[in-house]
Amino acid sequence: MISVTMVEAHTYEVVVEGEIETTHRVHMSADYHKKLCGGTMTQEWVIVQSFKFLLEREPNTAILASFDLPVINRYFPEFETEMSNRLHR
Repeated sequence: MISVTMVEAHTYEVVVEGEIETTHRVHMSADYHKKLCGGTMTQEWVIVQSFKFLLEREPNTAILASFDLPVINRYFPEFETEMSNRLHR
């Protein structure tokens, strides 16, 4: 299970339950939110889908503890295209 809680403007705490529970701090700017989904989904939903994407590729314990969402695209160049598809843009 993935839970997302806003802790300050554009910054979220993400808890991923698994064999080992992990906590992550993620920042997503309004501009990047619009880039991924046109602003049609909540930021929380975009982050949940982003973590689902990550968990398909690596265990939760391998996900950075703190990062800006665009960093995912550096590690997985297909991220933005895949997110656009997932979010039905």
